[in-house]
This record gives sequence, structure tokens and C-alpha cells, in this order.
Amino acid sequence: MTDRATAAEPAFDAWVEARVAALLRFAYLVTGSQEAAEDAVQSALVSACEKWSWVGRRSDPDAYVRRMVVNAHISAWRRTGRRESPVGEVRESGSADPALEVVQHDAVWRMCAALAPQQRAAVVLRYYEDLEYREIAEILGVAEATVRSHVHRALAALRRQLARPEHEAEEE
Repeated sequence: MTDRATAAEPAFDAWVEARVAALLRFAYLVTGSQEAAEDAVQSALVSACEKWSWVGRRSDPDAYVRRMVVNAHISAWRRTGRRESPVGEVRESGSADPALEVVQHDAVWRMCAALAPQQRAAVVLRYYEDLEYREIAEILGVAEATVRSHVHRALAALRRQLARPEHEAEEE
């Protein structure tokens, strides 16, 4: 390690300790899988650590590292050349029919998993992270109009899926 990297370690360690849980939640929503989320966060943090003297001075290092997480996931997705459909995780709930919630949760994730990675990332950033289009554009490294297009197309695809009769959606 260089002297510069050694000097940056305490600040980086403290930042990671404070932000890793939020990064993992974000990555899970982007990837749809706990394993893929952990891989994407680990890749992003390795890269961020190497550049921390620069990343740490940015106005919003969180946004920069979230973009690194998205890019790490997209790179992994391109390398494998396949799409995965994660299985919904059964969680405790207060509803009368937990099986129905699991089915609905699984259906939502399957529909989101069918979206292109950039579209899924844009939807997660917009509706889960509640970010503005400008912020999403910075994270994804694209124009704001492109983000709007990704969100619009993703929502249109989700609406088409919801409008289809159940038996047709299950046959695919």
C-alpha cells in the first residue's frame, strides 16, 4: 500500500462502518439477490478504498459509491451473460395470510428482475431511495433524460406485466 492509502484508511474505515448497511440494502434492491448485492458492494468498496483520497473529498461520496455499486452489478451481469430470478425470502409479517404476501413479494421481484439492469437501477433509485432524476443521472453516469426514459420504459413494462392475465404471465 502507498503512504497516501495508509493515511486514508481511518477515514475510509469509519465511513464504511457508518454506510455499509445502507449500501447493502441499496444493492439488494438493485440486484434482487443478497449474494449479488454483497458482491457488488464488496467490489465497489475495494475500488473506493483504492481511490479514497479522491472519493472522500467529493461533495457526496455516498452517491459516488452507490454509482460504483450499480456499475459493479452491471459489469458482473454482463460478464455472466445471464439473468437470475431470485426467490422471495419468507419474512415475518402481521398479515392474516403470510403465503399471499410471499407470493406477491415474489411476483414483484420477478417482474423487476425482468427489467434491464439500468431500468431496474433507475426505478430503485427513484422509488425506493426517493432520489431526484438529477441525482440518479449522476449515480448512473447518464443524462437526466436517459434516466427519465429508463424509468418511463420500466414502468410501462411493469404495467404491461400487470395487465396480462395471470395464466399468460405464468406460462413464460
